[in-house]
Amino acid sequence: QTCSAQELEKDMHGPATDSLPAEKKLAIFDKIFTAYHEARSCIRSDLVSAGSSENAKDDLNGLDKAVSAVLGQRTIERNQLLVSIAKSKLSKLHDGKNEKATKPEELVRLYDLLLQNTADLCDLVSSGRDRKPEEVAFAEECELKSLAFRAERCFFLGRSYSLAGKRVEAYALYCRARSLAENALQKFQAASNADQIMIKELKKLCEECRSNSCIEHAAGIMEELKAPENLSKKISNISLTGTNKKLEKFLLEKLETYESAVGDSSAKNVPRIEAFPPAFQAIPRNPIVLDLAYNFIDFPSLENRMKKDKKGFISRLWR
Repeated sequence: QTCSAQELEKDMHGPATDSLPAEKKLAIFDKIFTAYHEARSCIRSDLVSAGSSENAKDDLNGLDKAVSAVLGQRTIERNQLLVSIAKSKLSKLHDGKNEKATKPEELVRLYDLLLQNTADLCDLVSSGRDRKPEEVAFAEECELKSLAFRAERCFFLGRSYSLAGKRVEAYALYCRARSLAENALQKFQAASNADQIMIKELKKLCEECRSNSCIEHAAGIMEELKAPENLSKKISNISLTGTNKKLEKFLLEKLETYESAVGDSSAKNVPRIEAFPPAFQAIPRNPIVLDLAYNFIDFPSLENRMKKDKKGFISRLWR
């Protein structure tokens, strides 16, 4: 399985690689991943059946670590290919094509994956008691790549805020991305085996960060200066009586004209058949009589007409 994966890598890193379309490269990456996963599963099954042989276990553990490291490195390369595809669709005009333009948020997610991939690969290479010089150098290379990926992620995060109209946040993110890119560029240039492609990309990123930060700064000042004018225009357009839109009549009000009350099926107008719920109407009620003179009437005394109880001598004793 490892040999088949290496043969596929020859197709990926051969002289005719640049002429291959992106879809073809992604298909080759999928085949490489399948071959390496099968190889790693075979190695781990052999590791279980190795028994008590320490030398065989050490060799198999080293081989498993090497295959996992190559798998992680190819994952980073595949995600970088996805980033390049997304960047090509970011500002490209699709005339007559049904291609979906890339949003900056998608690139932010891709760089999140790249940062996670580099962190996992660095942890894998750094694990173990006896670290070789090649492993130390490879871990440092992963850390440098993570710095570049952080700068790119911060740049596209600022671009997403810029599209949302948040000038202050976008300006701050562009400045932060520029500082990260300059820091990564210095470390790449100071490295012994400098990656010229990454250095070129970082220089371009620094220029884009500077230009975009200037644009956001200028746009923010212009919006702040135009804010009172826009506010006065909006206030002047406010009407106390509401919009003077001509309302269509209901169906019962235009029975003599041949017009559809339902409207066109493709339109979103509300059918005007009848007003529902109906409006409130005033209805007559019984008159309410208030007796205001009751408290001022002086009624005559009725004590002379009241029945008096006659009491005898015995009832007086028991009273």
